[in-house]
Amino acid sequence: MPYCGRFAPSPTGPLHAGSLVAALASWLDARAHHGSWLVRLEDVDTPRCIPGADRTILQQLARCGLEPDEPPTWQSQNGDAYALALQTLIQRGWAYPCACTRKDIDAAWLAQGVHHERHAERVYPGTCRPERGGLQGRPPRAWRLHVDRVQQALQRPALTVWTDRRLGPQQQDVATEVGDFVLRRADGLWAYQLAVVVDDARQGISHVVRGEDLTDNTARQIVLQQALGLPTPRYLHTPLVNGPNGEKLSKQNGAEALDLPDPLTALNRAAQVLGLPPHTSGMEPALRAWTADWQARWADPAGESLQSRG
Repeated sequence: MPYCGRFAPSPTGPLHAGSLVAALASWLDARAHHGSWLVRLEDVDTPRCIPGADRTILQQLARCGLEPDEPPTWQSQNGDAYALALQTLIQRGWAYPCACTRKDIDAAWLAQGVHHERHAERVYPGTCRPERGGLQGRPPRAWRLHVDRVQQALQRPALTVWTDRRLGPQQQDVATEVGDFVLRRADGLWAYQLAVVVDDARQGISHVVRGEDLTDNTARQIVLQQALGLPTPRYLHTPLVNGPNGEKLSKQNGAEALDLPDPLTALNRAAQVLGLPPHTSGMEPALRAWTADWQARWADPAGESLQSRG
């Protein structure tokens, strides 16, 4: 299995300074390991996607010299694969329908004296689990993964552990810190967790390099990979770029689109966030120099082993 990395932006707007950091890091990691680099447009959340944003993103990447090694793909074209994965989990008794709204979940916790805090994970209390009576006559809205059943059936410990190449050892008890998470949403759209796990396996992704804000997703993705019998990639989560308010720079909080009259300037700013030195000798020489710098700092022995076998 050769090294294969990817950059997977959501086309909810053009790239901004924060997303360029993740794009550059994933591209450098692939080049440093002599692997391939793919671009996947994660457009399953169609209400949030902006028409034409996918083309803008691809143009921005090309202007920065970050060209994928294969034609880009769109998640919205992969519904059959997600449906097959969900059906597999249902047949194994590891997925179940859920009738709960967010208000229902909050009310269930409130009855136990627990208030949901803003920005905190809304842990699912297991209200619609089959062993608790299931839907109890209510119409189904979403499908959830029965985390406890998966871990018990596969004889996995409750604590999911992994090592991030930058952040070091990580762990999370998915059942208690997240609960049974959604696989297919109440509006019929595929949940991010299922789509990204299926697509990473389908595309042979060996290494995932992405923003640090997605670190918390990793444990539930590992649980889902185990449930579907899929390989777990190696993970590296990059530093975030914060806005003036101190929060992560994002499209949701008004991050400005990348201004690219001089792509090297934008790349130098992204490289600085990654701890790489500036280069002013031209874009191609800069990318070559950063690749060497990245290889010296972040080379993954597992990645080199994969490449030598590939």
